[in-house]
Formats: sequence, structure tokens, C-alpha cells
Amino acid sequence: MTQIQQGSGPTALRILLGSQLRRLREARGLTREEAGSLIRGSESKISRMELGRVGLRERDVADLLTFYGVEDEKARSAVMDLLSRANEPGWWHRFNDLLPNWFQTYVGLEEAAARIRTYEVQFVPGLLQTKEYARAVITAGGAGIAPEEIARRVDLRLERQRVLERSDGPFFWAVIDEAALRRPIGGAEVMRAQLEHLMDLMRQPNITIQVMPFSFGGHSAEGGAFSVLRFHDSELPDVVYVEQLASALYLDKPEEVDRYSEVMERLCAVSTTPGETVELLRRIIKEI
Repeated sequence: MTQIQQGSGPTALRILLGSQLRRLREARGLTREEAGSLIRGSESKISRMELGRVGLRERDVADLLTFYGVEDEKARSAVMDLLSRANEPGWWHRFNDLLPNWFQTYVGLEEAAARIRTYEVQFVPGLLQTKEYARAVITAGGAGIAPEEIARRVDLRLERQRVLERSDGPFFWAVIDEAALRRPIGGAEVMRAQLEHLMDLMRQPNITIQVMPFSFGGHSAEGGAFSVLRFHDSELPDVVYVEQLASALYLDKPEEVDRYSEVMERLCAVSTTPGETVELLRRIIKEI
């Protein structure tokens, strides 16, 4: 389990790269101390590298790949390409003053993902929000924030949504608790427009929306919202994102990812089908 606290500042791709290096080391049965000695460092340096908490030098990564027995040029190139991309700032860096470091990490993962599966309890997922709904959510959660900052936060959320419009963007699969769709965020007009927007989005081939209905009762994800992200490189582990009040958990160990993936599968199995989702959205709109 990797817990990213505000202020630690790792980039998303550094986390992925560090996780990959850890898996390669463990597959060879090597200790962090042995790996640290190879690159003229220490066990703690390897630990920080594997957690994505420090920058990684090209020479160190190349030496570790050799030490870990990675000789295939294609495999080596994939890791070195990831290193190169990890050192490049993302578009969201211009919003650095608004984003805590632990959420900057998530935005980076979101940009790199091939598939995002998410379960939401309280709100419509950020990538699916209308501008007016996003403003209402941000305003409600930001008492005392200046209108100018609220406007920039809304712009940031809308900028994030562009990832779903890219030709190489992720497949986005959301399971939304019915409570989130019935909670009157921003008033009747805003909610009606938001629900209509969800129906429009479902026409896109890379977006699937299901609803966990009230009628089902208790279910396996009562612990709260989470997301499971998968990446284009099959060698990279899936990452589970669990947001907390002032930090976030990034889980990538197989047993942790498997547990959340199983919960997500059960949620999908008992939630509405896409066709039933549309019918439910229409009923809720009529009731607003």
C-alpha cells in the first residue's frame, strides 16, 4: 500500500515506474539494500524510488534494469520511455496552487490510464459533471473560497474531462449510487441538466454508466467511493485510488487490487444495465 500525504509531491508516472521497479526487484529475490548498493545508494533511496517520492536518474534506472535481469530491448525501452515521461510536467501543473500534491498524482494517473472504473456515492463523478453542477459542488465544499478561485477550480475539472475526448483516452466505467443522482446539488434546474448530460455521455462508446439502486439494499462497497485504474502497458500494475479528507491511498499490490476489483465486479453485476440506467435517469428527471 502506498499512502500519499499532502506535501510529498510524487508524480503519477513516478509512482508507476517505482512500482514496476519494485516488482522487478522482488521477482529476482533481491533486497532493497542489495539494489541500493548497486547504484551507489542506500536501502532508503531504493525505498523512496519505489514509492515514487524522489526523481529517478536515467543511469540509476538503466543499472537497476541490468541488475534485475531485464535484457530484452523492448522491455527496457518501455521502462526508459516511462522514465522520460515521468520527468515531463503535465498540463495540470498550471493549477499547482489549487491542487494538493496527492490529487495531482491522481490527475496524472487519470491522464495515463487506459481504463478507469469508479464507484461514487455522494456526487456524479468529476469527469461526468456539467459546468454548473461542478460549480455547485465546489462552492458547497469550499466555504470562504473567493469566486475567482472557484471559477479556476471549475476550469480545472472541465480540463480534466478532455481526457475522455482523446482518441487514445481511457474507457470510463462508472457505477453511481442512486443517492448521488437524487441529491439536489445546485437546485432542480442544475440537477435536471446534469442527468440529461449523463444520458448524452452514454452515447459515447468509451463511457458506460450504471446505477446502484436503492432497491438493492446493502452491498459490498458500503465502505465508500474508489476508482481502479488500468494502464496501456500490461507490465504496469493496476492502481486503486481511495480519496480521504486530506490525503489519498494509492494501492497497487496484487492482493489489494484484487479485493477492490472483485467488489467492483459485484457492483457491476447488481447495478442497472446501461439501458436500465437511461430509464432510471428519465424517471428521476420527471420527479425533480
